[in-house]
Amino acid sequence: MAGYVLVTDATVDLPQSVIEQYGIHVIPMAFDLDGKDYFHYADCREMPLSVFYDKLKQGSVSHSSQITPQMFKDNFKPILESGKDIIYIGFSSGLSNTWQNAFLTIQDLQEKYPDRKIIGIDSLSASVGEAVLVLNAAQRMAGGMELEELAAWVKCHRHAARHWFTVQDLFYLKRGGRLSTAEALVGTALKIRPVLSVDREGKLIVCAKVRGEKKAMDFLMGKLREEGVSLSEQTAVIGHSANPGQAEALQKMLEAEGLVKDSIISEIGPIIGTHVGPGFLALTFIGEEDRD
Repeated sequence: MAGYVLVTDATVDLPQSVIEQYGIHVIPMAFDLDGKDYFHYADCREMPLSVFYDKLKQGSVSHSSQITPQMFKDNFKPILESGKDIIYIGFSSGLSNTWQNAFLTIQDLQEKYPDRKIIGIDSLSASVGEAVLVLNAAQRMAGGMELEELAAWVKCHRHAARHWFTVQDLFYLKRGGRLSTAEALVGTALKIRPVLSVDREGKLIVCAKVRGEKKAMDFLMGKLREEGVSLSEQTAVIGHSANPGQAEALQKMLEAEGLVKDSIISEIGPIIGTHVGPGFLALTFIGEEDRD
């Protein structure tokens, strides 16, 4: 058994079965819906995702919150006091101040627990992009990789985690400032779907625009063929928000081409779902190693 624990946050968007399989510790994150506060846990104990997205479709408004330093302490301290070290892979600093709170907490706890190792890594990604990095780290941890070696692998592969996604309702990107009102109106009228990813600073960027669901899926598949490495050894992660039909169709496309070893479908939680709305579809995988 490893002498350390892999910790991440609730933006990771991995199925609960995978989290349990690898013993990943997921820190819950807060969100509010119509002014009422909730915590999103990996097992969705406070609000099922079906309820969350149904409410968004009915016009409810949601906001997400960062993890506070106290929440980090509450999750890190029991692990340290049990005699284990920590590797924390966190939500992109380009999208939230959560990473800064984690960094400050780790500095504080390292002074109080000098015999323990706490390694924090900014994933520079979110949702299923963060998930594919965490999944690969968990698999290596289960294979016996030591803490420092795993940390080095994550740091040099965080830019290799490829995450491509599209959205169905442009309203949510407009509200978050990713699209102008005019772009959202025109895109909706023409059924144009933006394709997004993150840049090297972990910030969200619009990379392309396609028309229709089929072309969106073809674009994602094209990126897998173009950028993926050692695909026959990989588990790709497909993410969706209240969009199971398209996610399953994308998985069937993967299976038909035999491009990857396996694939996982994961529904997007309310932290990221707040900003992309229902109809999100993503494909994530590991591309060429990128040392930074």
